[in-house]
Amino acid sequence: MAHAEFRSYQRDQVVSFRKTTEDFGGLSNMAPGFPIAMLGHLIRTSEALYQACRFPHMPDVQRMVIVETSPMTAKMKSKPYRKDTRPDWEDVRVPVMRWCLRVKLAQNWETFSALLMATGDRPIVEDSRKDDYWGAKAAEDDLLAGRNVLGRLLMELREIVRSDPDRIAEVLPLDIPQFVLLGHQIPTIKRKMNVVPNQAQVRELTHSAAKKSARKSKQDVLL
Repeated sequence: MAHAEFRSYQRDQVVSFRKTTEDFGGLSNMAPGFPIAMLGHLIRTSEALYQACRFPHMPDVQRMVIVETSPMTAKMKSKPYRKDTRPDWEDVRVPVMRWCLRVKLAQNWETFSALLMATGDRPIVEDSRKDDYWGAKAAEDDLLAGRNVLGRLLMELREIVRSDPDRIAEVLPLDIPQFVLLGHQIPTIKRKMNVVPNQAQVRELTHSAAKKSARKSKQDVLL
């Protein structure tokens, strides 16, 4: 998937997300409310965890990233050190992102699995202003185009929740060199809540998204 092909998506046929406050904003790595506990530390977002994985050889930078309450600040604070990113990052960043999403799911099983299931069978697309690798950008008013790697990883995860949830009972560390956090080998992460997705939550999320879509369609007609 590292060299995923460009794809085009009709806006009205997908579940897209840009802001964390949107109905499906929880799909974003920036979304609060999906904390991750690891090696005695609380990491507030999957974005902070992902950024920390750039710097296994720099525990002070990792610590600076994971203690931030704001995921955007965590990302910005890592920028001055990008030149020191692990040398194989281009090769491992997609497996690292896949792992981060699985950890997010394992540690927030009920809420995140419900959100994934609420997307139904529609394509999941990160609607981005400028990133057509992890997401897709506006090509026309009704079209998004990009590699959408994050969206495709989320769809992959959704299928696991639907057909083989026991695969997320444990999330193994990646088999790559220096997969460490703050000087310690990253351990196997166990699922916190061994339950099926809450169907009431799925219905509520789906209903909310449908209402929002209907309101938007009505506004488009009025315009």
